[in-house]
Amino acid sequence: MAACLGSTCATRLLLLLPLLLLALPAVLQAQFTYTTNNGTITITKYTGPGGAVIIPETINGLPVTSVGDGAFASWSDPGVTSVTIPDSVTSIGNSSFEMCYSLSKVTIPTNLASIGAGAFYFCSHLTDVAIPQSTTNIGSEAFIGCASLRAIMVDALNSAYSSVDGVLLNKSQTKLIQYPGGKAASYTIPNSVTSIGERAFAVTSSLTNVTIVNSVTNIGDGAFDSCKNLKGVYFGGNAPGLGGSSVFTGDTSAIVYYLPGTTGWGTAFGGPPTALWFLPNPLILPSGPGFGVQSNAFGFIISWATNLPVVVEASTSLANPTWSPVSTNTLTSGSAYFSDPQWTNYPVRFYRLRSP
Repeated sequence: MAACLGSTCATRLLLLLPLLLLALPAVLQAQFTYTTNNGTITITKYTGPGGAVIIPETINGLPVTSVGDGAFASWSDPGVTSVTIPDSVTSIGNSSFEMCYSLSKVTIPTNLASIGAGAFYFCSHLTDVAIPQSTTNIGSEAFIGCASLRAIMVDALNSAYSSVDGVLLNKSQTKLIQYPGGKAASYTIPNSVTSIGERAFAVTSSLTNVTIVNSVTNIGDGAFDSCKNLKGVYFGGNAPGLGGSSVFTGDTSAIVYYLPGTTGWGTAFGGPPTALWFLPNPLILPSGPGFGVQSNAFGFIISWATNLPVVVEASTSLANPTWSPVSTNTLTSGSAYFSDPQWTNYPVRFYRLRSP
């Protein structure tokens, strides 16, 4: 092999370096097929070898603005372990990463506006997702079947969505949209939530117990579909409305527990059998029939356990309380109705319960 000396070697190296730099984009672009529309690029298919993938910000000088429907999806895992999506991308299409079983990390761009339906469907190794401020649309089942997903975090300035303890909710936190598939086994829904979205807990294999507070008035279709390890669903109020007939479909051995004194329950609810939920302490139900002023008396339902007595005490102050017994109630079938006809004799009156 001929040797080179001094400036001759330097000249050859300088000539070689631009050739290498020009070759790199060609190799990168060869991993994708794409379409051009109005001067922007949509990635339509990933054809690379897998591993860590970086989507380019531009191709042929045009900005990459979209990852198309099913672009990375594969029934046979394409072997992609991580994906970095550039800030030029504003849209991730439907089923774009569906069945990417090896995918454990995705970097979502700061300008992303939309995540399509089923975008990360059954990405079973995906562990964390961060939703930026710009995202205003997340399609249905976007994170269904993500068995390792511990948290869905949302930027605090996002106008459409929020996150409480890693659970995806709407901005006002009245609707629970998605419970991460790899989150802790027991969960209590926040008091602000009034509805549970369709398939919100579906295919969540880690979930064993969930407590649904009395503020929840509606549960969407398939909300607990295929929660195979779900054993107990505990309701703190009256039976909510069901958005469909398949709320608890799939292989589940769950039991629905409800408080004595609440209404709307039968021998089954949405599929699973029901049973009374006896609390360790007596409870004043803050809603339901008879709560509040009824026939010139203030009343409420006391719930606890069958055939046990409970004393109701009253006080006119919580700052310096003096509690006086008002009545003793025996909880037949686990509940009893208390009524205080003397409540109008006081400017304000507070109540508490105790065992005799």
